[in-house]
Amino acid sequence: MDTKFSVALHIMVMISESTEVQNSDTLANSVNTNPSYIRKITALLKKAGIIESTQGKSGMSLLKSSREIDLLEIYQAVHPKEVKLLNVHTDVNPECPVAQNIEAVLNPIFTDAEQQLFQSLKARTLEDVIKQMKKNHNESHSKQAI
Repeated sequence: MDTKFSVALHIMVMISESTEVQNSDTLANSVNTNPSYIRKITALLKKAGIIESTQGKSGMSLLKSSREIDLLEIYQAVHPKEVKLLNVHTDVNPECPVAQNIEAVLNPIFTDAEQQLFQSLKARTLEDVIKQMKKNHNESHSKQAI
């Protein structure tokens, strides 16, 4: 599984919460990747109507509030084609009874798992991620102060 979704969430949190201008260079520094990869991800987010970006000092911004953006919307922005997350191997021995039935048995299980994941992402927002991140940050800093 690729990391486009987690990188997109990282970018979205940075855009939402930073007081500094966010551009591909500053975002790449935070994600620890190259700016061209960030531009690919932000282009997908822009195409989906989630962010806007302008050249120069204004950087990037959200087009909706963080509470209006569910995680499924972000996931679908960076995975615009219907991509199955769980796939069954198909190059099997046709003489084997397990091989003859494995796809038919696993496909419904995998489809159900994917649907549950999508429902879970739909139920959470970017704001939920930000709140949890702030909570984790505050808890880790309060432990250091003791």
